[in-house]
Amino acid sequence: MMMMLRSLSRPLERCLGVRAGGDALMWHADLKPHASGDFSIAVVQANNCLEDQSQVFTSPFATYVGVYDGHGGPEASRFVNKHLFPFLHKFATEQGGLSADVIKKAFNATEEEFLRLVKRSLSVRPQIASVGSCCLVGAISIDVLYVANLGDSRAVLGRKASGDKENTVVAERLSTDHNVGVEEVRKEVEELHPDDSHIVVYTRGVWRIKGIIQAPEA
Repeated sequence: MMMMLRSLSRPLERCLGVRAGGDALMWHADLKPHASGDFSIAVVQANNCLEDQSQVFTSPFATYVGVYDGHGGPEASRFVNKHLFPFLHKFATEQGGLSADVIKKAFNATEEEFLRLVKRSLSVRPQIASVGSCCLVGAISIDVLYVANLGDSRAVLGRKASGDKENTVVAERLSTDHNVGVEEVRKEVEELHPDDSHIVVYTRGVWRIKGIIQAPEA
């Protein structure tokens, strides 16, 4: 069995080694061959403390790409980066291949494990209760593309416009934004917290959870 794990869990300077235009917060890796084709990575950090993670993983069942947008600290995104793909591989092995059910089970298992970590760590690291991460995963298995998203990260497919002699690339959204700006998501969050009348607050022109963030995160 050949498996490859490529993650950006280390500082990007050591991991990618390429600085864009002299900006310490911009990084990229050029195209490289992978099991399902070539891939490249580009990152723009929002601040000096990198809260986000991304990775590419190949198993006999699929090639996975994950992007985890952390907020409030790096703990949640690092946890997802470490645990989600092993859960995907475990459940895919048990069920004989990748499926939507396998992905849902892996997402749920990762969240449950992180909540256990929070409960164990709360007395010595109370700030861990305020961290979270969006989670966007794409997986290619037997010519089928799966996309799963929790939060407001977005997967986009670039394709050549049909009949366009200029080779124009058209962007097509592959995922649905999952934040409380969407009425369905807002109602879901309110139903999960019936005793908290301020779980979702309209502030600064947008709906936010506790008036802070828009995305219900892991």
